[in-house]
Amino acid sequence: MRVVHVHRIAGISGSERHLLTLLPALAAEGIEAAFVGLDGGGNPEPFYAELDRAGVAYRRVSAVPRLRHALTSFGPDLVHTHLVHADVWGAVAAGRTPLVSTKHNDDPFRTGVFRFVERALGRRARAIICITEALARFNADGVGIPRGKISVVHYGLDEVPAAWSNDPPLELPEGARVVLSIGRLVPQKGHDVSLNAFARIRVEHPDAVLAIVGEGPEREQLETLGRKLDLGDSLLLPGRAGDVAAWFRRAELFLHPARWEGFGLVLLEAMLAALPVVATRVSSIPEIVAADETGLLVAREDPEALAVALGRVLDDPAYAQQLGEAGLARARSEFSVERMASATAAVYRKALV
Repeated sequence: MRVVHVHRIAGISGSERHLLTLLPALAAEGIEAAFVGLDGGGNPEPFYAELDRAGVAYRRVSAVPRLRHALTSFGPDLVHTHLVHADVWGAVAAGRTPLVSTKHNDDPFRTGVFRFVERALGRRARAIICITEALARFNADGVGIPRGKISVVHYGLDEVPAAWSNDPPLELPEGARVVLSIGRLVPQKGHDVSLNAFARIRVEHPDAVLAIVGEGPEREQLETLGRKLDLGDSLLLPGRAGDVAAWFRRAELFLHPARWEGFGLVLLEAMLAALPVVATRVSSIPEIVAADETGLLVAREDPEALAVALGRVLDDPAYAQQLGEAGLARARSEFSVERMASATAAVYRKALV
């Protein structure tokens, strides 16, 4: 079976990392996977360099007519689209080829007027993959996609990602206890809540440092808030990291106060790094982080509760180690790449019946 995946590429984030893991793994299921990328600005080159290293065939296009030609050149049995741009363009370009779509997030705009587009795309697809049960409920109840078309396939990951590029040496104060967040600097990720929570624990933990790794439009606002809260050198905003594993090795715990989340692949990465997790109890996160077993979950928009959870982990290194070890075991048993590839292949076979 030959399956061509379509995604708009502007860099490497959660859905792109998922594809870099899934596409090579499908070979073990007897599936020849190829890729067509929609050019989306940004910096897509590291993504294609990884496809080259994995031996995955691909084409890059910038318009619907070229997408149709690229898909035809692969002669697919099935086309698999990811996220809105690819869903729309792929539905047009795939012609009569059977279509599968993966829904990666529960962005609120998808329950507005755009839900009518989503429903039309859902009718065109043979099957819809949702990456969590929470996202399946969102798509069925909020968007209006028929529940019978939806299958849940969790992301899979076996190890912390290798470095995409070399980063400058980590500049951290001597003896710093690093509270790490990784994610785009956008409202969804709740980094402003992190700063307000972190300010509350600094008196008892003056050696703690909050490092938020990522880039985005909220950088200036976060820098302003950091000055207002007098965080000084205890707040680090180093931008994008080509080597997130180096940050995981240096961190003491992982913080993820998202307002909503499609999956949160970075949570799996943190668990594979044996880090305890402090996160919000929203969307898919409780499916990934087992509350009071692999991490602590609190309500969103609650910096006080977040501060209490951070303090609880920082105050008790033995408890932090227990959470981290349990997280590593859960990641390996419940979210393996083999499990993800097998479940995805099952959706393909059902879609082609």
